[in-house]
Amino acid sequence: MKSAALLATDVAAFCALASGVAPVTHGIVSQAVLTAPGLRVTRFSFARGQELSEHTSPARVLVQVIVGSCAFTVGGRTHLLQPGDLLHVPPRLPHALRAVTDLTLIVTQATPPPAEE
Repeated sequence: MKSAALLATDVAAFCALASGVAPVTHGIVSQAVLTAPGLRVTRFSFARGQELSEHTSPARVLVQVIVGSCAFTVGGRTHLLQPGDLLHVPPRLPHALRAVTDLTLIVTQATPPPAEE
């Protein structure tokens, strides 16, 4: 069963992104924060050592570390991201991630509207 997003799209609201996150002992857990046309914000929690293999996205992606650290590879370079760091990934650029410690991050995906014909 799919859970609802933490924030509704039709009202102003607040959520504490670093709190309410249960420790992940293995694997990866995701929670939608906000979903709207052309925009998706998701909170991901990774157990230490978990990886996302190299992939691409048609969306523009912003990755913000909330808790922990990760090795994030994008454009052939690996960056060690720490709490408060923000990384931009342009559309269709291959990227991958490895959680160095237990990790919570926010991924914002912005997809442009379809071109009008």
